[in-house]
Amino acid sequence: MPDIGVTAPPAATTAASPARRRWVSPLLRRILLLNVLPPALLAAAMLYLDQYQNGLLAAEVEALRTQARIYGGAIAEAAVRVQDDRATLVPEQARPLLRRLVEPSPNTQARLFDNAGLMVADSRIREGAGGAVITEPLPPPEPRGALSTGIAGVYDRILALLPRTGGPQREVVVDVNPDAPSFDWQPALGPDRREELRLALEGGVRPYIRRTADGRLLISVAEPVRRGNQPIGIVLLTRESREVDQRLFEIRASVLGIFGIALALTVALSFYLAQTLANPIMQLAGSAARMRQGEGRAGSVPGALLGRGDEIGILARDLQSAATALWARIDTNERFAADVAHELRNPLTSVRSAIETLRRIDNPEQQRRLLAIIAEDAVRMDRLIADISDSSRVDAELSRTVAVPVDVAPILSTLVELHNATRESERAPQVVLEAPAEGLVVRGVEGRLVQVFRNLLGNALSFSPAEGRVWVRGRPAGAMIEVTVEDEGPGIPEAKLEGIFERFYSERPSGERFGQHSGLGLSISRQIVEGLRGQIGAENRRDAEGRVTGARFIVRLPAA
Repeated sequence: MPDIGVTAPPAATTAASPARRRWVSPLLRRILLLNVLPPALLAAAMLYLDQYQNGLLAAEVEALRTQARIYGGAIAEAAVRVQDDRATLVPEQARPLLRRLVEPSPNTQARLFDNAGLMVADSRIREGAGGAVITEPLPPPEPRGALSTGIAGVYDRILALLPRTGGPQREVVVDVNPDAPSFDWQPALGPDRREELRLALEGGVRPYIRRTADGRLLISVAEPVRRGNQPIGIVLLTRESREVDQRLFEIRASVLGIFGIALALTVALSFYLAQTLANPIMQLAGSAARMRQGEGRAGSVPGALLGRGDEIGILARDLQSAATALWARIDTNERFAADVAHELRNPLTSVRSAIETLRRIDNPEQQRRLLAIIAEDAVRMDRLIADISDSSRVDAELSRTVAVPVDVAPILSTLVELHNATRESERAPQVVLEAPAEGLVVRGVEGRLVQVFRNLLGNALSFSPAEGRVWVRGRPAGAMIEVTVEDEGPGIPEAKLEGIFERFYSERPSGERFGQHSGLGLSISRQIVEGLRGQIGAENRRDAEGRVTGARFIVRLPAA
């Protein structure tokens, strides 16, 4: 028999290795990455909000244009001098009127240009005492609290990472009607701006949207001032669109807040998922390592894993079952090796004693008897070795061979006909078959099934009296096929109904010479039947008065 042992695994593969004790396992990192990446990408996509931002800016531009047209209409009615059907601006009247019009809009600056492009009035410039010119800047941004300032700082840094929206230093945020030229006049108009002046007087320039160095978003629109159909100037309105930034900030803050909550939940769920998946897998790996080291025949897998009803529980139970089966196989092999040594020791002892005696005697008759004993023991050892070899091959062969549908009815019929045709005499026991001609289909290996039924039939014939009968019956029994072999012999001792299937057990009929059987026939039969997921058992036949009338062997195999 081969040496069966357990080799300790390398240190790098044991459950106690440092790499397996890291609190963030590779599986946990993958779970975190897969769970965090989709909401992160969604949050990044939501932070752009380009379409929403363009809609807000378009609404601001349209409102500013409407306001510029109102200012232009008021100036055309109240600050114009008409002479010879020609209207001209009156700066002294236009300046206070323009300031009065802009007063309800503190974030708006209005400038008025004449037809030559020269600035006539500016709502942020007024005359002070002694004729001094005073320029009023736009109101500063409203102060924020410490929390809002911190959030805004994080918000600005995040925006700085976005490739399109950009940070507070971006010059042009969005272009509404990009096919038209922009309008960004200075008080003086050079010769190269006359085309722009003409387009402004006709109302054909696009708004100019920019962000200053201190983060202000400014929108400028230009609308012509007309008296009837005659253009008399241009109104340029510039407004700080704090509402656009505020709305974008609120929406993006909401997106970031939702993302933060989703991120926290995702991380928590990822750790929970890792706790229920990664950690149990690591525990199973540790159990497998302990099994390789030979620690514990039972209970190697934690009981908490065995009680789970999911795939981890199935894996844990299968691992425990595999370990139990492996240890059972090791124990069986150890017992088998011990039994083989014991069974071979008896004939070897007999041979050695006969040889030692043969050397000391000179009587030819006694020498012949001793030589006969040596020959019988040699035949017995040869039979033992053959049966031991066959028994050792059964499990390996059944594990490698694929079970196929086999009809046992023709097998039983052939064995019965073969025995009845080769009986030594008329007084030899007769075999009676009670089974259908076909239809007893099981999943198995035909050669091994023949071996099982031949062993049972030979065992029954050896115990049957002269002129006795042996019955072989086969029938379907639900999901199983049942085959029974009955004889009219002395039966089986009640205490040995299970022991007869053990290796090297031999209970032979009286008068049969010792050593004719190895005691492995029924053991091999049980190996084959159980290897095919069937059952084999023995019981005594009894008459109406309860007396034993023979033995009965029952084989049940799964139907195909």
